[in-house]
Amino acid sequence: MKYPLYVTLLLILFGVIISSIVEAKTVYYKWDVKYEFKSPDCFKKLTITINGMSPGPTITAQQGDTVVVEVVNSLITENLTIHWHGIRQFGTPWADGTAMVSQCPIVPGDKFVYTFIVDRAGTFLYHAHYGMQREAGLNGMIVVSLPKGQSEPFTYDYDRSILLTDWWHKSTLEAATGLSSIPFVFVGEPQSLLIQGRGRFDCSTLNTSADPTTCNASSPDCAPFALTVVPGKTYRLRIGSLTALSALSFAIEGHTMTVVEADSHYVEPFDVQNLFIYSGETYSVLIKANQNPSRNYWATTNVVSRLPKTTTGLAIFNYYPNTAEQNPPTTPTTGPLWNDTAARIAQSLAFKARQGFTEPPPRTSDRLLMLLNTQNKVNGFLHWAINNVTFSLPSTPYLVALGEKRLKGKLKRVFDQGSPPESYDFKNYNINIPPANPNATASNAIYRLKFESTVDIVLQNANSLNINNSETHPWHLHGHDFWVLGYGEGKFNPFSDSKKYNLVNPILRNTVPIHPYGWTAIRFKANNPGVWLFHCHIESHFFMGMGIVFEEGIERVGKLPDSIMGCGESKRLFTP
Repeated sequence: MKYPLYVTLLLILFGVIISSIVEAKTVYYKWDVKYEFKSPDCFKKLTITINGMSPGPTITAQQGDTVVVEVVNSLITENLTIHWHGIRQFGTPWADGTAMVSQCPIVPGDKFVYTFIVDRAGTFLYHAHYGMQREAGLNGMIVVSLPKGQSEPFTYDYDRSILLTDWWHKSTLEAATGLSSIPFVFVGEPQSLLIQGRGRFDCSTLNTSADPTTCNASSPDCAPFALTVVPGKTYRLRIGSLTALSALSFAIEGHTMTVVEADSHYVEPFDVQNLFIYSGETYSVLIKANQNPSRNYWATTNVVSRLPKTTTGLAIFNYYPNTAEQNPPTTPTTGPLWNDTAARIAQSLAFKARQGFTEPPPRTSDRLLMLLNTQNKVNGFLHWAINNVTFSLPSTPYLVALGEKRLKGKLKRVFDQGSPPESYDFKNYNINIPPANPNATASNAIYRLKFESTVDIVLQNANSLNINNSETHPWHLHGHDFWVLGYGEGKFNPFSDSKKYNLVNPILRNTVPIHPYGWTAIRFKANNPGVWLFHCHIESHFFMGMGIVFEEGIERVGKLPDSIMGCGESKRLFTP
């Protein structure tokens, strides 16, 4: 029987929908989060583990799957939340895992079940989002594959993942206390750089006579991570960074890396010898195992954008059948110049959406936020600020305060009801010197966005309180991807620089750097009902107030689960 064309199209569409429903599945994970003594760089210290692992287990799923993670907080004395970095949480804003934004933290001994759909294939991350726990080892990767029958615009033989982190020997509580003290005590540069949770600290610099187990260079915990490859094969290497402070370069000795994915979006391929990667970013690179197979090669990571005081992080690019214990015969590279900002900007500008996978942004925006990043003081305490306002979290999660009907009328008791500043005196502010007025104010007010509106943000970097110092800040937006419209050096001019935006093939991302004394412009659609954090992904900077919060379409959020409540004003909603 011959059907009319529209009937045929409907049958095809119905078949596709049914096929996707059948293929989508639910994947379950049960995690016990606790402190354990580990020696990831040979120095023994308390590390937050998931089921005994740090980094934690990689979550694997297929696009469209539902992921369920039951988290038990066994930290004994600390609260906990886990953020699913890059997962947009459409329809599940309460599963974003941001303490005091999307949920009350999980108290010791309690459990929480995160349930969300992975709506897009790609490379993602997860990490703690309470206090400064991320730098204590609670982190990992999420790998989402395409549905069956779909293929990627590049080919490879094997798929591998590595996570880059930095590592301190002091506890996160000690670090947080120093940041909150007068006189101010900085966290300092990391003792080690870890590749897939492994590094090597020089134990000979310590006096371990009282306890030789304090630093043990022969500990299997700190044996270099080895990535074993078969000669002649092509590898897709997914690389994520969850450093707490450091911007990094990453290289594999003698091998060219072809960048093909950034933050789960395909990019026009380009080759690099050193990949610059900032905290919160993910990449996929293609590497051909095409060098002399009789030896192994170094994989290295080094600090950039800060004067390096941390030795090179090392792993082994292990050619089969050589043993992983066979060190390369060469001296590891120390990487590119740490202060070569031009090279890092050039890589940022190289990212373009891959032809055939371009999602052009709206041609214009409805709202412009110009956000000046500065270092300031509030009542003598050192902070980071946006437009001279440092951010503080409320005691009741924003999502609960705004979305729970029983709390209507109590918002003034939860957070500031004023509007944060949308710009700064860009005509007169000198970004090249420390702020003339170092004093800032503190607030937990939020930006209220019109649902479905288009928002432009210009992140403007400036000099810190120290002369001749401007730091790199990687900014991460929860609940959204954004188009990166442009980068520039110096002060952004809204009249001339906006005319240079890339509106043809800008890359979509969820994390983007703002380079020293420069600016970065992004655009996004406020189309995800909920309350979403936007913040610097350097752990100490966010802890010190470098962030803002957006609310959009809160009236469209469904009934909130009781499991995200129980703190602040929401504890009054439950009676024994």
